[in-house]
Amino acid sequence: MHRRDWFKLGAGAAGLPLIHAVAQGQAPPAFGPAGAAQGRRLPPLRITDVKTILTQPAGIRLVVVKVMTSEAGLYGLGCATFTQRARVVETAVDRYLKPFLIGKDPMQIEDVYQSSFVSSYWRNGPVLGNALSGVDMALWDILGKRAGMPVYQLLGGKCRDAVDTYVHTSGRTFQDVEKAVLAAKDRGFRHIRVQMAVPGLATYGAAGARGANDDIPPNRRPQVWEPGPYVRMLPKLFEHLRRTVGDDVELLHDVHERVPPILAMQLCRDLEPYRLFFLEDPFSPEDVGYFDKLRAVTTTPIAMGELFNNPNEYLSLISNRLIDFIRIHISQIGGLSAARKVAALCEWFAVRTAWHGPGDVSPVGHAANVHLDLATPNFGIQESRNFTQAEKDVFPGCPELRNGYFHATDRPGLGIDLDERLAAKFPITDDPPFDYRWGNYRRRDGTIVKP
Repeated sequence: MHRRDWFKLGAGAAGLPLIHAVAQGQAPPAFGPAGAAQGRRLPPLRITDVKTILTQPAGIRLVVVKVMTSEAGLYGLGCATFTQRARVVETAVDRYLKPFLIGKDPMQIEDVYQSSFVSSYWRNGPVLGNALSGVDMALWDILGKRAGMPVYQLLGGKCRDAVDTYVHTSGRTFQDVEKAVLAAKDRGFRHIRVQMAVPGLATYGAAGARGANDDIPPNRRPQVWEPGPYVRMLPKLFEHLRRTVGDDVELLHDVHERVPPILAMQLCRDLEPYRLFFLEDPFSPEDVGYFDKLRAVTTTPIAMGELFNNPNEYLSLISNRLIDFIRIHISQIGGLSAARKVAALCEWFAVRTAWHGPGDVSPVGHAANVHLDLATPNFGIQESRNFTQAEKDVFPGCPELRNGYFHATDRPGLGIDLDERLAAKFPITDDPPFDYRWGNYRRRDGTIVKP
């Protein structure tokens, strides 16, 4: 082929980059005779409806956003789950974002995100963040479906074959935790988070002995927590685990922000000999000013960020290399559009991704995590979720967890769907949907503890 023929080919629709062609209402490009047929313009696309679906097939309140378009059968799904404020997010989407979005072009993902972000003067909160995230993920899902490609391809293609994950384990004793770790290894996990109950205290991530007042509803009972016994116990647990399970498994732990900063700094130093893969959330978001002091005194890898909303909360931590893993909850910070920018920023500062992924991320949100993980060169690890059968039924196409790896489908878009009829069989029943448990952790003297 002569050079002038290449110029002619490049001038046609078949020579346009895929995302540009689809965004301009053109069919995905292709070379050869089929390219001319695919180069014809597609009808303009508009958002015709936006709605929220609230469901809890695994007993956890989930919020999913569905964006419908003017093309018959073309819609997208996104995760907007804020479990303690599900109805507030529902209102934000249905009463405020929906009227703003009707008639917009769903292919203009960045413009929709930017305009929606400033559609209310006060911003950077978890309610608006989750509402925006649900819409944003749904638009990427629509783009992938219209392009006929999985979202990870639109993000630059796979950097790995599958997504390595970590699993949660816990127990009441050192021996219980040891058995749980060995069982997780047998299931194929290479990265394992360990938590252990502190006797008599309401310990995060583990069932521990605790005082109970039977005349008070369980989610309103005072939960007693003291940091001292916990920080003295934890290094002993890791010493036991390294002695019994060896060095060929990566161990993780979540402090969950529940100790004073000076104790957290000492804990990080005490844990150094046991070579953690990371220690999560040693400080609360209100105490991020301690990270520069922490970096100076320990080499324990630090993960942080699941409570972050505002970029100013994490920009300096990344750019000053004060953390090793970013743990943000992508449905809280604005969706795929925001998270992929964070991942790109982290790449320049040797910070790896470890997106938040517990049960209060919907399967749609997990699918978005996995697609971003596959396309992110500085991926670190992904929190895993073993979906229940009810979740798999309500959300056909859940990411598959095999041998400790998440696998995405190659179906267009996020590769996951929602059976609304089945979702309706698992309604949110505890209205108002407020989890009072988080506001009832207290020291023995009655002082409130940050979760």
